[in-house]
Amino acid sequence: MIAIAGEWFTAHGKGINLGYFGKEENHKIAKRLKEVFSEWIDNGHTDLEDENTVILCVELTDGLLLSHGTRYEF
Repeated sequence: MIAIAGEWFTAHGKGINLGYFGKEENHKIAKRLKEVFSEWIDNGHTDLEDENTVILCVELTDGLLLSHGTRYEF
């Protein structure tokens, strides 16, 4: 079970370990993650060469989004 939260969003889900970031099967998603998180992924706190650095997929099961006073549940 996974839980995530922010100022405007909270949700629960199932965590799926996709394995090592540098694994050949993860090449496409790793490339995309590097693009999306380019502002901080190479800030010295992430060792992408470490085999313990994995990609965690979160399949959401339920959540709550708050937007301009409106509440959206899924």
